[in-house]
This record gives sequence, C-alpha cells and structure tokens, in this order.
Amino acid sequence: MAGKEIARILATDCGSTTTKAILIEKRDGEYRLIRRGEAPTTVEAPAEDVTKGVLNAVAEIEDLEGRKFLKADGEGIEISPDGKGGVDIYMSTSSAGGGLQMTVAGVVKTMTGESAQRAALGAGAIVMDVVASNDGRLPHEKVADIRRLRPDMILLSGGIDGGTIDHVVELAEIIRAADPKPRFGVGYKLPVIFAGNKDAREAVKEALGDRVELKIVDNLRPVLEKENLGPARDIIHELFMEHVMAQAPGYPKLMEWAGYYDEKGRWKQVPIMPTPGAVGKLIETVAKNEGIEVMGVDIGGATTDVFSVFKDGAGEPVFNRTVSANLGMSYSVSNVLASAGFDNVMRWVPFHMDEADLRNRIRNKMIRPTTIPQMLKELIVEQAIAREALRLALVQHKELATGLKGVAQERTIGDAFEQTQTGSTLVNMMSLDLLIGSGGVLSHAPRRSQAALMLIDSFLPEGITKLAVDSIFMMPQLGVLSEVHPKAATEVFDKDCLIRLGTCVAPSGENRKADVLAEVEYTSPDGTVKKIRVERGKMHVEPLGVGEKVDAVIRPARGLDVGAGPGDEWMGTLEGGVVGLIFDGRGRKPFDLPEKDATRIEKLQEWAMALEIYPDRFIHLEEEE
Repeated sequence: MAGKEIARILATDCGSTTTKAILIEKRDGEYRLIRRGEAPTTVEAPAEDVTKGVLNAVAEIEDLEGRKFLKADGEGIEISPDGKGGVDIYMSTSSAGGGLQMTVAGVVKTMTGESAQRAALGAGAIVMDVVASNDGRLPHEKVADIRRLRPDMILLSGGIDGGTIDHVVELAEIIRAADPKPRFGVGYKLPVIFAGNKDAREAVKEALGDRVELKIVDNLRPVLEKENLGPARDIIHELFMEHVMAQAPGYPKLMEWAGYYDEKGRWKQVPIMPTPGAVGKLIETVAKNEGIEVMGVDIGGATTDVFSVFKDGAGEPVFNRTVSANLGMSYSVSNVLASAGFDNVMRWVPFHMDEADLRNRIRNKMIRPTTIPQMLKELIVEQAIAREALRLALVQHKELATGLKGVAQERTIGDAFEQTQTGSTLVNMMSLDLLIGSGGVLSHAPRRSQAALMLIDSFLPEGITKLAVDSIFMMPQLGVLSEVHPKAATEVFDKDCLIRLGTCVAPSGENRKADVLAEVEYTSPDGTVKKIRVERGKMHVEPLGVGEKVDAVIRPARGLDVGAGPGDEWMGTLEGGVVGLIFDGRGRKPFDLPEKDATRIEKLQEWAMALEIYPDRFIHLEEEE
C-alpha cells in the first residue's frame, strides 16, 4: 500500500455466532483502535446472508461514533477513493458456516501425511481426516469416510520428487471412487490440490479425470530433508475464496465489498481469510518483527487452536498451528471431561465436590452453551476445565509441531551421548518469550490474575516468559490487516489488542533438596532495591506496572535453570504488566500437585491468595449451594 496514506480502517470477523467489527484510525501519528461493534452472524436462516450481520455490526459503530460508514442505500461499506468520508479500506475474515474443513492425504501418515496436515492447518483449515496408504483402513473404508465427511477441499500429497508413483495414484483413485460432494453449492466440482511427487502429476490427472477441480502445485516434500508448505497454503487460500466462500450465503457480496482504492484511484480487492489463518499470520508477524519465539492459544466454545513460532535446529523460525476440534468450553465441554478425566479436572478445584455434581454442571453447560458462571464455585469449576482443555491442546500441538520425520541425521561422536531423534518436538517452553491467551474464558476472566494463573497452570512456562491476553479478540482482523498494512496491524496489536499481564519467572529442573529455588535482585522504578527468594512450593507477586521494566539478576539453585543454563546466573530485563512479576516456585520437570486432598486444597487456596485470584479468601465458598 506504499504511496497512499491510510487513515481509517474498517475490519470485520464473521464468526460462527458473532460478527465483530473494529474501526482503526491514525491519530497523532499512530494507529489506534477507536471503536468496536458486534452483531449476530446471519449466515443461516432466516437471513441466509452474511452481509446482514456485517451491516448490523458496522451500524453499531456508526451509532457510537456519530459518523457514517455505510453507503446511503445501506448495501455496502463507504470506501473513499480520496480520503474524504467513509473509510480508506475495508477487509474481513470468516469462520462462519463452520470455517474451512479439509481432508488431507499422504502416502506415509507420519511423513507426507503430517506435512499435508501442517500445510492445511497453517492455512486456517480444520483437518477432518488424514488418509494415508498405511493408516490401517481398507480402501472401501477410506472411500466411505471421505464421502461421509464432505470436506470443502482435499489436499493430496505423497512421494518425494523422483520417488514412488504407485501409492500416490492409489490415493487419487480412492478420492475418485469416493466422489465427495461439497457442503455448499450444487453443480460445482470439489477442489483437489495435488502437492506431491512431480513425476506423478500426469498419472494423478488421469486418475481423477474431470470429476474434480484439480490444482497442481509444488511438492510439499520435494526431498525428505525439506518441507515446502508455502505454495500449498497459498492455493488453499485462493480456493477458499473461489469455491467455499463463493458458495456460502452472501459471501459473493462481501468479497466485492472488501478492498481499497490505490493512489491512482484503481480498485484493489483484499481477499477474505479464514479466521484461524488470519490469527496465525499475526502470530508470525509478531515473531518476525520482534525476533522472538511466540505461542498463542485461542480457546473457543467448540475448538481450541494453538499457534507457535519456534526456531528449528538451524535457527530458522518455524510456524505451526493445531486445532483440537473436540476441546472447547461450551459445545465440546463434555469432551474435555472425557479426555482429561474427573481426577485431572478436580485437581484444580480448591474445595470438595462429588463426581455426580461436577458431571451435572458440565452437562448443563453443554446443553446451555451461551450461559456464563453466576457464582464463584461455578467460575472456579469452569476455569478448572479450561486448564485441562489448554493442557490437552498443548499436548496435541507438541505432537504435530515437530522436526521432519523420516530424515536421516548425520551424527557426530558428541551426539552419541544425546537422546536426540528425528521428529522431536520444536516446542521448547524454556526458550518461549511470549505466551498469548485468547478466547472468552481467558479474555473475559473477571480478574486478569485468573487468566495469568490459567496460562501458567496449563502451559507450565519455564524460565522467563512474558504473559498476555487478547483484550477483545481482534487478532483475526489484525491478521488480515498485517498482510496489507503491517505497520497499522502491529501498532494496534501492541497498544490496544494485547493486555500485558506481566512476566512469569519459573525455575526448572531437578533439585528436590533446595528450599529456595532462586534468588532475584533488581531495583524497582521508585529506587527500592528488591531481593526476592523464590521458595519451593510457593507463588509470589511483585507489583510492576504495564510498560515498566527492570534490570534483574537471577541466581538459581544448583541444577535449576531460568534460561542461562542449569545453575547459571541469569541477567536481563523483566517487564511488568497488569498483574506484575509472578515468581513461581512450584517447580518444573516435574510439576506435581500434592496427592493428599486436604494438602492440595490448602495449596490451591494459598496460590490463589498470593495472586489475589478470588475475593474474600474463600470465606463464602462453603455457603454457596
């Protein structure tokens, strides 16, 4: 967008239940969030036109601002070619109608199958199934599963360039036999992307014939040692626009609205992105701009998405995203209990509750998904379930965010003593710089300290980790904006989107004898010299405001690590936040809650009081029915 001054930006996110609009303006030389509006999404009956929800959300911004942003006939956004009136650019993301749903196929499930999965997830899709030659299903079972799932598109991969052809053609013939019908639209062909062995292209064309809309891109795994996910992700976005969105109610109109006029007055369209793909773009942008390792989590009603950027063995940043489609806080809340188990959920609840009571509360939440806790006990139970949903989502993320499997590594004599192997996870909680939480249970927690403790308990960050939450879930809109105007996106993200909670200091490692895990020393902004002992089994908070930074020295006990190495002194900057500096002496590797029920409850209450998590020191808990 070089050459044209962009002063007013309007962006919407069409979610499955709510359409959210934000207005960004340039004021005093910087971009800031000015106003937000929302309205129910209208992709289903009776409206069956997604643009109605967009117009209603923007109309709310009009009412609050006392300015016009809609066209006079109410059918579209007023986009000004000369900077006078309306807005300079409009863009949107969408997950309405269930978002982008894909099936991926690869010859070997743990190699090209996983590469295809990473490509689809990174593009913002929900992967419904991974079909592979070695997945243990008979051909007719694979055909039946593809037909039943009715994906929006299929990504077919397999074989390195110059490698096997037979297995790739076999997968193509299974897709042909399934002849899957898309969810939306009648009479158009299902998009199938082939990103496999280049020598198999003609054979795949012949196998699939004219049954599908076949797109051919560069191989995902041209050689075993390399992944090339970019071309496949780009074509997924393109086909999402052309096929999936074009068939959904009202989207052709929305696609026409999204865009801007360049400096020569020519209309430029801005593609609509899947909501998770846009959030991933923003996480990638932040990691790249600041040169840090970042992890973000979005916990919703039905799914939990985890995004991360960690460096690989060569020091290159690698982006990964996973979708835990059965872990959520309303529609999928019973799945969380089933996956985690009663004991794992109850270990976070600082009072006694029988199993039947817990199960009934969770079932009530599932059948009334839009309700929120009314009493403190209900809030504590909901946040306990959230901890397990987040923990399980991280486990799944670690399994997919790995180095390439099937790669022969060159080993030296020094490696002989290390238990390294191909396919090991890239997720390293010790090197993680920033952890961002999003979704209702985190963003709308009554106290910010509750969100901080949920993130710490579920992700168990090690060493020095900054914590933040998305204030009002505007990351999707900022993600699509980062593609067009990175400066505006990063400024609003930093100043208005992120709520900086503070920094967690958590010594990690094996030392069961030390009563003091680390000693910390720094000078606070008012000139006071602070000397803090991180005591075993305790949590402690020191106030340090948003934007305040201190130079600190941390001396861990023998064998414990805070980022400089086991037993080594760490020197660096600690950054404050709404909660402050959180010193976690509960240990890592292992982190164990007390086994005795009474001791565990006592400890949970002690940690909650240290962070001022709940009011009145639990006095009223026993009174609640």
